[in-house]
Amino acid sequence: MRIRAGYNLTFECPAATPMLLVLEIHPSRRIDLLTEQIISFDRPIEPRGYIDGFGNACTRIEAPAGLTMISTLFEIYDSGKPDVVAADAVQHDIKDLPDEVLVFLLGSRYCDTDRLGDFAWANFANTPSGWPRVQAICDFVHTHIAFNYQNADPLRTAHGGYIDKTGVCRDFAHLAITLCRCMNIPARYCTGYLGDIGVPPAPDPMDFSAWFEVYLSGHWFAFDARHNKPRIGRILMATGRDATDVALSTSFGASRLAGFEVTTEEIVTGVDG
Repeated sequence: MRIRAGYNLTFECPAATPMLLVLEIHPSRRIDLLTEQIISFDRPIEPRGYIDGFGNACTRIEAPAGLTMISTLFEIYDSGKPDVVAADAVQHDIKDLPDEVLVFLLGSRYCDTDRLGDFAWANFANTPSGWPRVQAICDFVHTHIAFNYQNADPLRTAHGGYIDKTGVCRDFAHLAITLCRCMNIPARYCTGYLGDIGVPPAPDPMDFSAWFEVYLSGHWFAFDARHNKPRIGRILMATGRDATDVALSTSFGASRLAGFEVTTEEIVTGVDG
């Protein structure tokens, strides 16, 4: 399967503003690229790339005063298969976890484990460990939070999502991640592209998506509490402790998102009769 993906993002800055961008696909997916993935700017900007501590491809720029459009468009190969379901994947004892995985058991800015630990143990301690427990958490979050773009709140934590019972994909991910961590299951936040491939098209404008991964049986597996079913065509951009680590843009000064357009679609080739 071929997927076309990209974006046009416009930022308005009152003065020259340093920015950190996490807008490239994850290095693990570069092998699947069918075209180049180049971040373009409509004004003279000298970007500098680096790999952060979580293995994400990041870009540093200084956006000049005024409006700046940042864009890319690329094609990528995808297997066309839905997310892996490994129902027999087991949970590790903490003593057996790799050192680099331990950080994904800890609370973080949006994943306030200290406020949800008692709830998690009261509701999920009696579920079978491993994959079934993560699925039980996803089932709960999927029905507990009502998706609504109008109720997005960049300050809402996992506990806030639990209380408010509404939000967007990041709120589903934060709550599920937090409940997993409370149950000693390593979980990390993911951001990327997820088009309406293999499902009825949604009426809302295309957006980036958030989901999460858990560490079971020595591997990271994707889960999606918002949709709560395996999906086709995820294109990972970045992973981290929560949305803070993978923010699409971080401005070190005043800035405003003045334009936002995301493309994610399957490239369907015609067959001559």
